[in-house]
Amino acid sequence: MKKGSVGVSPENFLPVDIPSTWKAMEALYDSGKARAIGVSNFSTKKLGNLLDLARVPPAVNQVECHPSWRQAKLREFCKSKGVHLSAYFPLGSPGWFKSDVLKNPILNLVAERLGKSPAQVALRWGLQMGHSVLPKSTNEGRIRENLDVFDWSIPDDLFAKFFDIEQARLLNVSFFAHETLSPYKSVEELWDGEV
Repeated sequence: MKKGSVGVSPENFLPVDIPSTWKAMEALYDSGKARAIGVSNFSTKKLGNLLDLARVPPAVNQVECHPSWRQAKLREFCKSKGVHLSAYFPLGSPGWFKSDVLKNPILNLVAERLGKSPAQVALRWGLQMGHSVLPKSTNEGRIRENLDVFDWSIPDDLFAKFFDIEQARLLNVSFFAHETLSPYKSVEELWDGEV
């Protein structure tokens, strides 16, 4: 943040120097103070640029990912480079951003057929895609429900239906494409055209 700035708006941020920041993170890794280092919200282009200069590759890329925003291109790129994909907002984000992930008819059809909640099915989908999932809840009942996703799976015929879900990102990424925060000049460039 610029000295004396007030508020979280793009003009208050200093330019980001990813190479220097990554070198500092590698030093933490080398010292044993961090067992793994990773990134968040890196597109395939941004992650590729980092991998070109990184001595220690990122262990993880944490991004928005759920049945309504599968991140197929990024997921395949991460897999090919040995970078684990970790999904935030795996249930959408009811109450924070406009979110209809858990109301999706396909998700609800699969949930009904399996006798599970839409949230459980969304989390299980992420696990079966090979992601780690990071659901958030303060409700004890929902937390318990969210943990009940490891002893069952979505059968192939029902899993295939997820590819019919229309894709829609929940997080407004125009903030992250701001010139002081990123070398990318547009949302399209930031997200490799996956807008």
